[in-house]
Amino acid sequence: MAPSADPTQNGEHITATESTPLLGAPESAPEIIHAVNGHTNGHTTKPAHSSQSNVSPTSDVEEEEERPMPYVQILILCFASLAEPVAYFAIFPFINEMIFRLGNIPETSVGFYGGLIESLFSLVQMALMIPYGRAADRYGRKPVLVFSLAGISVATALFGMSQTLWQMILARCFAGCFAGSVVTVRTMISENCTKRSQARAFSWYMFTKNFGIFVGPLIGGTLACPINLAEAPAFCRSSFSTHFPYALASWTAGALCLVTTIFAQIFLVETLATKKSKTDPSSSSTGKPAPPPPMTTWDVLRSPGVPMVLFIFGHTMLLALAYTAVSPVMEFTSISKGGFGFSDRMIAIFLAVAGMSQAVWMLGGFPPLQRWLGTGRLLRICVAFQPFFLASFPIFNELLRHGYDRVFWIALWPVIIISSGVAMSFGKSTCVQLALNDISPSSTVLATVNALALTVNSGVRAFAPVAFTSLFAVGVKWGWADGHLIWLVLIVIALGLNVACWFLPKAAEGNYGKVKKVGDGEEEG
Repeated sequence: MAPSADPTQNGEHITATESTPLLGAPESAPEIIHAVNGHTNGHTTKPAHSSQSNVSPTSDVEEEEERPMPYVQILILCFASLAEPVAYFAIFPFINEMIFRLGNIPETSVGFYGGLIESLFSLVQMALMIPYGRAADRYGRKPVLVFSLAGISVATALFGMSQTLWQMILARCFAGCFAGSVVTVRTMISENCTKRSQARAFSWYMFTKNFGIFVGPLIGGTLACPINLAEAPAFCRSSFSTHFPYALASWTAGALCLVTTIFAQIFLVETLATKKSKTDPSSSSTGKPAPPPPMTTWDVLRSPGVPMVLFIFGHTMLLALAYTAVSPVMEFTSISKGGFGFSDRMIAIFLAVAGMSQAVWMLGGFPPLQRWLGTGRLLRICVAFQPFFLASFPIFNELLRHGYDRVFWIALWPVIIISSGVAMSFGKSTCVQLALNDISPSSTVLATVNALALTVNSGVRAFAPVAFTSLFAVGVKWGWADGHLIWLVLIVIALGLNVACWFLPKAAEGNYGKVKKVGDGEEEG
């Protein structure tokens, strides 16, 4: 790529290289971000002026268009992102049975303890997410990523060795200590892309994440040894599997995470510009004015639009995590108590189909839809369908209760596959992720912005699983509305999310494809 130069007020030139973070100099990032997004309300935007720099928006747009996406790095980052969903979802097919089996817990209380385990895991993550983000902004993305992947590999393997409920809780809390991979992968993908290419890169990222949601439950459901040994595969009859019936499943998931760790260590290239400048002579130049002091976490949090996007992020995650926590225990629960009465393997198949459907939507549907509609419109459309998707679960249970089994099985899979498209709005997916990227006040604090969002995520995750699985348990115990109390609550929350999404800041609307060049500036098309 040919270097481009922007004049400073001292008549000197700053050369943009491949290490230039996202949209140019950090001090001018907010102005450039808004110019590239075309958020000018129909008026021509003139080049931004500041006491430190004079940046030409047109040259930055041209640089955006010229810089190709580093496909190999994006694919390696996507492979690294496989670790988190595999480690998280591999235990879902058997965790309720594991609690029931090892903890001597009655069926009506299983949901509470399952939610408690995930809530404590998230509390640990919440405490460490911002430190991980600040560390990634200071010491580099790659070391934080590799350390986190290595830790989650060990913690996942240890979970299956648990013999008591307390050991399960401690092993899951230990896994929460390695929360840095989610922050760094998302940040590195953003830094490897331009505004125009990030939708495609994040669709690959979410395809991989959802492929992990497909693979994780298959590992857990296939390699876990059920209580009924008559239905178990041959390896479950060994003395080791008798004492540690869930070890093989967790070891396999941990081994896959370890492979991603090795790939990240060997093949990934650091993306933090200040870190690269120490080893890359081309990224440094003489005569530059001193960079402004780094923004604090509080400065980032107070930046325009950031609080609202974080609120929408938290709301989407509340809904997503509530569904993620309730769905497996609902499928495990007997039909007469409001569930589907699925076996471990059937739960694994259900989660795998849902995960693969979400992956296909993200890979094939999201990029063209985002280009056509923009981030904000696509987010609102997906959110509008969520109440109908949630209402399908009590309807399916009623079909089973009244003996319409054939109708249930015919309708279940099309509804799950089609409704998986709403995952494009979930907080971990690309709609809200692109909004976070767009609202970031500077590319140099992108990891901090992601860390703030994931702290919100961890805070919601800390109470959502235990709160909503407990609410599910209360509805089952009381038998109110045939045990469907939880779904009525989730529908109300989904309706509230529809309202919140109409307050998405203009800077986060993501209408990248609608920018037109007009003279020396830009305007919305």
